[in-house]
Amino acid sequence: MTNDFSPPASRRPLYLALLGLFLFLLPVLLLGRHGYVLIHDNLDTEIPLVYLLTKLQLAFAYGRDVGVPEVMNGIPRNALRPGLSATVLVFSIFRNNPLAAYLMHQVLVRVLGLLAMYWLLRRYGLSQPGQRGLAAAVALAWATLPLYSIYGLTVLGQPALLRAALDLRQGRNPWLAWAVCAAFPLWSIFVYVGPFIAVVWGGLLLLDLARRGRAALPATVRGAVGLALLLAMYIVVEWPLFYSLLVAKQFVSHREEFDFVRLLPHGVGVGLKEALRYFLLGQYHASPFFRGVVLLALGLVLARLAPARRLVLGRRVGWVLLALAGASLFCGFAPQLAMLYQKQLPLLHAFTLTRFHFLMSLTWFGLFALALRELPATPAGRRLAYGLVALQCVVALPLNAEYVNNLRILAGVPKADAPSYTSFVAPKLFSQVKTFLLRQTGQPPAAYRVVSLGLPPAVAQLNDFYTLDSNQNSYPLPYKHSFRPLVAGELAKSPALATYYDAWGNRCYLMSAELGRNYLIGKQPPRTVQHLDFDAAAFRALGGRYLLSAVRLAHPEESGLRLLGVFTDSEAYWRLHLYEAPAAKAG
Repeated sequence: MTNDFSPPASRRPLYLALLGLFLFLLPVLLLGRHGYVLIHDNLDTEIPLVYLLTKLQLAFAYGRDVGVPEVMNGIPRNALRPGLSATVLVFSIFRNNPLAAYLMHQVLVRVLGLLAMYWLLRRYGLSQPGQRGLAAAVALAWATLPLYSIYGLTVLGQPALLRAALDLRQGRNPWLAWAVCAAFPLWSIFVYVGPFIAVVWGGLLLLDLARRGRAALPATVRGAVGLALLLAMYIVVEWPLFYSLLVAKQFVSHREEFDFVRLLPHGVGVGLKEALRYFLLGQYHASPFFRGVVLLALGLVLARLAPARRLVLGRRVGWVLLALAGASLFCGFAPQLAMLYQKQLPLLHAFTLTRFHFLMSLTWFGLFALALRELPATPAGRRLAYGLVALQCVVALPLNAEYVNNLRILAGVPKADAPSYTSFVAPKLFSQVKTFLLRQTGQPPAAYRVVSLGLPPAVAQLNDFYTLDSNQNSYPLPYKHSFRPLVAGELAKSPALATYYDAWGNRCYLMSAELGRNYLIGKQPPRTVQHLDFDAAAFRALGGRYLLSAVRLAHPEESGLRLLGVFTDSEAYWRLHLYEAPAAKAG
């Protein structure tokens, strides 16, 4: 039995891996507020919402009437993240500094992800004394994968859960394994992995029981207790979600109107293309990387093995690859299956079946470790093993937008459409607007509501404005209907935007047919919208007063708006045009 961390000499590979991780994180840590933070579904969505929960001290403020006033006229608290979460805890510690919270959170997630993979491999996969360095190298490759660190240990923490499951099967340290099962929900997201882990783990327990019969019964019981603990803790952590879904529904979600027939392309070719993408690359939310290095490693190893061993390993690898191919086919065609049954099964609107892909990265790394284990313990074999791990890092790093863009910033060649955190949030620019409105009206941001055009509403949210628009995974369906008149004229001009809003609608945004789905319009080059079909009366009825626009409106009076000022700042990515929707004159 290996002792993973105890002898001081054996810790050197792990320390070197942690040093490698530090060097990987160094660009974004050095740059700080001048560094790039992943924008899509991260800085424009997740970060501001966690920031608001902690800033307003609403993390544990549950109840049918509790809302977040800064967003969508008081979006229900239960539509956002649970308070019993390590992510929320980290943001609570840095309550007034979302960037510091995000960076600290990312460091913790990646460090724990590295330790989780090393912990798994030193027991299962690369457990020999001479394989410590290789296990640490694979753990480093795992911890530097492209991912949404704001999702916590949803992906990177899976190796710890897998080791717990394997330990329970073998009867090793069951109490520690159960503790891992109970802790995992505190730093992961149920809707992304919970149901899918339950299906896979439960299925493997049943398969083991069917294959080994009564001999597997003790292991099955231990595993079932671990799975039950995992799910029970998810219910505790996500209690508002389960309560609103199963006991007393707080609101009808806009997801009820998801229409996959309108929203998604379909056909056999489309499904096969998506399946191939899932198999070879993965999905961008769930640590995407090119699987070719793993396939290369497997091919090289199988070619070198003796026929008898090749047959045994090939059969094992073949079954896993077949399972991955089957899961990829399911994910590729699942949206089309949902199209067929979305009317009969309303739950399909709220539940994304394709999220089995969140488990695929760990499965591929398991195959990678299996291949590396078979390489001979010779100098040539070790060089080949480390070379394959290095190649895996080389093919994965270019997909890490934060890493690549921060290297570009350090090299003095930043991408024009990849603003730094400070450029994106533009605190000085929005402070100008806030001060201007306070002087003009004497009102703080809580007294009025704004919408944004050409920039994500998250920017205004991070600057403490109250926004009628937002990017939300779930919000009340009536609000979607009440917001639609604001953009109905523009949706009528663009069938693509109409489908995007009506059949999906997570981005409850102010839209322009002239801009399309471009929500990152910088100040250079200047942009002008010639005709914005905007319902100012509906905007006022919803409580709105000001429009924060990254583009100039050529004829604001046609939209029932008037220009109050244009604001610029050298650090800001945006040029803000401030428009007001004046109240209608009586009589």
